[in-house]
Amino acid sequence: MSKPILQTIATFRASLLRIAPAKMLLLGYLSYMLIGWALLSMPFAQEVAVSALDTLFIATSAVSTTGLVTVDPGGSFTFAGEVIILLLIQIGGLGYMTIGSFTVLAVQQRISGLRTHAVKHAFNLPDDIKPAVFLRAVILFTVLCEALGATALYFIFVNNGVEDALWSAIFHAVSAFCTAGFSLFSTSFEAFRADAGLNIVISVLSLLGAMGFLIVVDSWRTLTGQTSHLGFTSKVIVRVTLWFLLIGTLIVGLADSTIAALPASERWLAAFFQTMTASTTVGFNTHPFSSLTPAVLMIIFFLMIFGASPAGTGGGLKTTAFAALVGLVRSTLKGRERIRFFKREVPIVKLQSATAGLAFYCTLLLIAMFILLLTETGAAFEVVMFEVISAMGTVGLSMGITGDLSDIGKIVIIVLMTAGRVGILTFGIAFAAADETREEEQDNELIL
Repeated sequence: MSKPILQTIATFRASLLRIAPAKMLLLGYLSYMLIGWALLSMPFAQEVAVSALDTLFIATSAVSTTGLVTVDPGGSFTFAGEVIILLLIQIGGLGYMTIGSFTVLAVQQRISGLRTHAVKHAFNLPDDIKPAVFLRAVILFTVLCEALGATALYFIFVNNGVEDALWSAIFHAVSAFCTAGFSLFSTSFEAFRADAGLNIVISVLSLLGAMGFLIVVDSWRTLTGQTSHLGFTSKVIVRVTLWFLLIGTLIVGLADSTIAALPASERWLAAFFQTMTASTTVGFNTHPFSSLTPAVLMIIFFLMIFGASPAGTGGGLKTTAFAALVGLVRSTLKGRERIRFFKREVPIVKLQSATAGLAFYCTLLLIAMFILLLTETGAAFEVVMFEVISAMGTVGLSMGITGDLSDIGKIVIIVLMTAGRVGILTFGIAFAAADETREEEQDNELIL
């Protein structure tokens, strides 16, 4: 290579090293969303004409693994378009840094310090877990889960007479594991409400994806004797998730009149699935959420905000943030200086992240609610709030207004889905980091 080209490459690399990890993650996801938008806009990808804003909405929803749709994916896009959507879901579920870094790792047997730093930031990895080992485990675990899930779903769909059972099985297995909630069925899985097999397969895939790859790596290290027990973060994730599922299922099954009216064989299955889909942020449903009572919707709101876990495919504020906030409140009420949860002291940095994340989440929620209540005048308050929380948590559940959103409403939801996938706090840090860079440059100019 010529010297000017080498200098250009060196300059570009140096500029990347100066970019804050949060900003790098945001730019990375935005680039995939734009690529997906361009591909879905091609004539070969569309079964019927889809507007530019709707294709951007679908591309963002796929990369962010949200599942909110303004048009029916199964009826609006060709097979090629569905494949593009599936690839975007896979990239979004694994994380764009995982895909790129694993490719580099496979070719060069090592990853750069830049990628190592970005991966640790993206997945919030503890210091004792090496990013290279983590990436290999993530890819292997993902392929294994999706393959087994697709195989199980194939036989279930064949027995139910579903057309293109193989493709439907692959699509829904990937969508479930990546907690994307995209479905080729116009009513999600409402037709399968009483099918225990499908409910179990989808729930297992969703829980494995939402609880996080950190659990997988940590469990493997424990089984192979590298550590004597699960790490504190993994224990928190497992315990909080199980409590969410148990308490949520009981409340939904007892408090909602529409689910309580179902036959006994369907009642608790439906209650568990609706709890699971909100908690994991997968976004599938076997029962229409628009029929749920307001009291149960409050529980669903909570699960959509805190249900998923770090280093997983779900969105929201995460179970670990909930644990830190609970520890903070309990210690404050008891007058203790040390913040503890499950008999372990919570590091101050975790408390700062949890409280800052909650504050920024509430700020985004208020701004989005204000705008949507102005633009979507025909929608009820709780319906709008459900849509906003679903988008920020990359849940994908809706009470029926997504397809009727105005252009401004769609743009607001697109921004919220992006923030949810990058991470609510990371989304804010990305802009704060940019502001700090500009301030430093201005300070330097003043000094000079």
